[in-house]
Amino acid sequence: MTWPATARYGLEAAPGGLGLVQDLLNTVAAGAHRNLDLLADLGDAQRWADGAAAGWTAVTGQPVPRVVLDADGLEELRAFRGDLHEVTAGGQREEAGPPALVLHCTAASLQLGEDGAVRLEPRGAGWRRLASLVLVAAFEAQLADTRRRLKTCRNPCCRVAFYDRSRNNSGVWHDVRTCGNAANLRAYRARQRAREC
Repeated sequence: MTWPATARYGLEAAPGGLGLVQDLLNTVAAGAHRNLDLLADLGDAQRWADGAAAGWTAVTGQPVPRVVLDADGLEELRAFRGDLHEVTAGGQREEAGPPALVLHCTAASLQLGEDGAVRLEPRGAGWRRLASLVLVAAFEAQLADTRRRLKTCRNPCCRVAFYDRSRNNSGVWHDVRTCGNAANLRAYRARQRAREC
């Protein structure tokens, strides 16, 4: 299965439904070539949502009713993506007062299947359905202890989300050649300048 937003950065998708979380994060304009923001306008966002729903069905085997986005829902989806990016990147909120405990809340139901398995079923319509799918996938990945491997590139000029497949989960760049080498070279030059002073 190829997730469209992630594929445009030449990355391998995160396993299972976590690929949807990664794909939503990768709808931003990011990377060295600054691909278009796939949530910039309603037409692009609807095409991405249709592809994301198809991807979810292909990966999980669970069909998703067509998600229809409107202008208000698109704004909400962008805000959800922004908050998701912030928590994935490990950023701290800089708001006055105590931090919010709940950033977003969506509906889901627990279902007992004939096979005895309990499943978490996303609910809602429009952007809320997409958010519910993303949060269900993130929750399941959290239970499987794979959620922590979904990261965003440490390069401040790049916001690409990647799945860290390193043995010790120590990756920080979506691509060492493009983002890592540039950062390492800057750090090396800064150390050289510091020694010369």
